[in-house]
Amino acid sequence: MYLFVRDGREYLLAPGETLESDLGILEVPEDVAPGDTVETHLGEAFEVRDLRGPDLFAHFERTGAPMMPRDIGLVMGHTGACGGDRVLDAGTGTGVLTAYLARAGADVVTYERNPEFAEVARSNVEIAGVPDRVEVRVGDVVDDLDDLGTFDLLTLDTEDAPRIVSRARDLLVSGGYVAAYVPFVEGTRAVVEAAREAGLDEIETYETLQREMDFDARGSRPSTAGVGHTGYLVFARA
Repeated sequence: MYLFVRDGREYLLAPGETLESDLGILEVPEDVAPGDTVETHLGEAFEVRDLRGPDLFAHFERTGAPMMPRDIGLVMGHTGACGGDRVLDAGTGTGVLTAYLARAGADVVTYERNPEFAEVARSNVEIAGVPDRVEVRVGDVVDDLDDLGTFDLLTLDTEDAPRIVSRARDLLVSGGYVAAYVPFVEGTRAVVEAAREAGLDEIETYETLQREMDFDARGSRPSTAGVGHTGYLVFARA
């Protein structure tokens, strides 16, 4: 899949597909590559781009509120997720975090309770180009904890996060990380307490806030639009 861009418009298309729009019919060549320019039958040109992480966030089919890029960045930065890591993810949802981790070279086993959500996540992983690095399982990860082996990283976006964190010593290799994304303060405290009781180290909690800046003729100031708060992130290490 590639991104076809013109004047702020973006379309996600695969080689051989056809797009019909007010700019004409765009027939995507089988040998198309990033950097090419492809024209519609009316001569309207589209630039071809490879997909990057933010493009996945924008174009994935959504089954709920996906983790925001800024939160994903903190997970990647605080845990050092990289190629060769084995990751257990709980609460797949749209699959954005899973896709980022897999594109960084990690192998991810991710659990989603809702079968329809899981199927969407599988399609999104295909779009991201990493189906060989991701296994989307349907079910509750808590039911399988005794049989999963060990991982370098646990990423949790589920109400069961405290129960999973309580087993982190069994699930993580020495020095491995837990990263839990939690929407409410009460749940965040429960994760922290579970990490303490499990004897995990380097327990840190952050509220993720971000504001855009506006620059115009009158001056410069933080934007008043958008939502600054998304959630809380708890990190801990085995």
